[in-house]
Amino acid sequence: MSASASKNTSHIADLAVGLDTFPMEARAVDALPEDEGWQFEPKWDGFRCLAFKAGDAVDLRAKSGKPLGRYFPEVVQALRDLGPTSFVLDGELTIPQGDSLSFDALQLRLHPAESRIRKLAAATPARLILFDLLLTPEGRDLRGAPLSERRRALEALWDTLADKGLLRLSPYTRDRAEAEGWLAKVGGALDGVIAKRADGRYEPGERAMLKIKRMRSADCVVGGFRYESKGKLVGSLLLGLYDEAGRLDHVGFTSGIADAEKPGLTKRLEALIEAPGFTGDAPGGPSRWANARSTEWQPLRPELVAEVRYDHVTGGRFRHGTRFLRWRPDKAPAQCTFDQMEAEARPSRIIAAVLES
Repeated sequence: MSASASKNTSHIADLAVGLDTFPMEARAVDALPEDEGWQFEPKWDGFRCLAFKAGDAVDLRAKSGKPLGRYFPEVVQALRDLGPTSFVLDGELTIPQGDSLSFDALQLRLHPAESRIRKLAAATPARLILFDLLLTPEGRDLRGAPLSERRRALEALWDTLADKGLLRLSPYTRDRAEAEGWLAKVGGALDGVIAKRADGRYEPGERAMLKIKRMRSADCVVGGFRYESKGKLVGSLLLGLYDEAGRLDHVGFTSGIADAEKPGLTKRLEALIEAPGFTGDAPGGPSRWANARSTEWQPLRPELVAEVRYDHVTGGRFRHGTRFLRWRPDKAPAQCTFDQMEAEARPSRIIAAVLES
């Protein structure tokens, strides 16, 4: 490490809010709270990030505590160029794409080659959407202050910035009806709504906030299945939807099958094993994150239809695992098309407020 790099690191290490600080997190609930005293914010579809600055030294940390700076050099430089010489900010790293945000573009940044990262940074610069301030430029630690005070301090800091660069300020509301409107338009750039106590202190690493997602359901063809990692019972169902050309594309999976149902379901599925299963996009092969056993899958004749619950769609796939709701023997597999998925509404006013450059 160079002398200058060592010096910069020591500056950040001297901050009152250290690099070992984890972001305050949220626990999932089914609905927005109805009592008074809550602040509501959009849940942005990006990478959670704490941004530390001390002099010329800038460090970005993920929710896990891992460094993110090498993957977002343009954001590091934008923070370095700001007038204030020190602070700790809480926000979300995002990449605009059209009138929305692209989570896929964020994932492309996690690349081992620096040359590739810098090329992407120049072509699709990220934005850091800010929603909290943990350490002021004057060195005041705000973690013990109520959110209402931290927000005022964040807005005061924001107002001092002559050039915001790649930073954006997240909107908020304390009107539950307005937050319900945001939730109704979840999709694309928004991943839900976050509720925070306006009088709440910042609790690093604790699930002291609430997150609310809008859940929807879809009828999917079961195009394959995977066995459990140990044994010969079904572990998960692989889901598919038909595209406009009549090809069955893999769109995600569902698990959480009751143990009592697994033996009978396994026999039922094994009787349907027949290649190819998926005739369009198929499940991927083994990756460095999973062993071969966990990615092996059995193709099925497209006869079974399952209704599943999902929260978010990215790139034509369910972002997260879905929840199995019921079998749909009354539904023809051919009816399970992408058209049935509810179009993702664009909360244009919210998006425009943070994406305009």
